Amino acid sequence: MTDMIEASHILCASTTDAEAARVRIDELSARLADGGNFADLARDHSDCPSARQGGALGRFGRAVMVPAFEEAAFALDVGETSGVIETDFGFHLIRRTA
Repeated sequence: MTDMIEASHILCASTTDAEAARVRIDELSARLADGGNFADLARDHSDCPSARQGGALGRFGRAVMVPAFEEAAFALDVGETSGVIETDFGFHLIRRTA
């Protein structure tokens, strides 16, 4: 099992309106499925400061991210994008980059 990976994500924060955040992430997921560019969508729509870097989170190991995020990120193959992942922060789409 890999100890370190690199990933990017798009976050739709659910702090004020979880239903609206879920609708937004589902729309972004559909745009990705239609060939949308992950980094561009992250820059334009992610609620995380990593949006400025196209959602790039850099290199990280286990026990750094919240459990649901970590489990999803480490389960992906390089280049693969997750389905919608829910954490206490909101809803994420995760792309493993290395």
